[in-house]
Amino acid sequence: MVRTGSASVTAGPTLAVVAREAGVSVPTASKVVNGREDVAPETRRRVTEALDRLGYVRRPRFDAAKPPRLVDLVVHSLDSSWSGAVLHGVEEAAHDAGLDVVVSAALSRTRGSRPQRGWLDKLTVRGSSGVLFNLAELTESQYSWLDQHRIPFVMIDPVLEPPPGVVSVGAANWQGGVTATEHLLSLGHKRIAVVAGHRRKMCSNARVAGYRSALASAGLLHRPEYVRHGGFDEAVARRRMGELLDLPEPPTAVFVCSDRMALGVYEALAERGLRVPDDISVIGFDDLPEARWASPALTTVRQPLGEMAATALRILVRMMDGERPEGTRTELSTRLVERASTAPPAVS
Repeated sequence: MVRTGSASVTAGPTLAVVAREAGVSVPTASKVVNGREDVAPETRRRVTEALDRLGYVRRPRFDAAKPPRLVDLVVHSLDSSWSGAVLHGVEEAAHDAGLDVVVSAALSRTRGSRPQRGWLDKLTVRGSSGVLFNLAELTESQYSWLDQHRIPFVMIDPVLEPPPGVVSVGAANWQGGVTATEHLLSLGHKRIAVVAGHRRKMCSNARVAGYRSALASAGLLHRPEYVRHGGFDEAVARRRMGELLDLPEPPTAVFVCSDRMALGVYEALAERGLRVPDDISVIGFDDLPEARWASPALTTVRQPLGEMAATALRILVRMMDGERPEGTRTELSTRLVERASTAPPAVS
């Protein structure tokens, strides 16, 4: 069953009950429900917790006979080229569909990639017809909230495996890991390391699995000391590369599971006086603008971020029109982009 908000809405507690539970007046509780800003943070927290605890259901404010053509895009942040590519893809597809898009960087800094409850309140007030989540990790109560309100949603590159029935769009990460590793193998490398992202993220685990599969197909044993996790952070990746270089038998090539982390790997190599690709080959993943700007330009695996976002928007539009997707997971293919950062291993 595709989760598009099809769950029936049962009667719940009144706003007066919520206000009494939170120790506030009914008008104050109403301000929180309606997304008003003139509420003290501590008061908003108490009311929000009471709403969650009692299962209060906020009803969207729009005419069901004439639904607004408005969708929300919830992104992890607005200060990265990753987000820019996603925004561009959604914008083009929304223009073609005659939709307006509200963009929110509504993910908590303290809780990582989980949207804050206050954003859901504002979604109700706006009466959005659907939601796109990019790199988001929803709680079970947030999934239930969207279901109760019959608001269709699609996940773009979800952090974790979504619950059954949740629709998502992503890249062929496993195949991308295979492609990156096979490229290094074709150049003659046998000591190939990987700097992965977060241990718990779907995309990172799939890329590492692809790396291991390619090694196995080439008859090479997997070396656990060659697998390091950089958390998709440039500074952490720089430290992990330093650890790899300190091994008794350091790698001659490294597959880095994001272009951003690859920049940190470049820094670590420069600090040791090593040259790319003369001393060590580096291949990234994403094909962000930074890959072209790096020196030398970074060989990488391109995942089609804009196309992923546009595909998610088009699926969402069909769900908003009452159609049920044929499947819950759509994967777009990745491809190798060869530049100057990979070469055969140096002769020792």
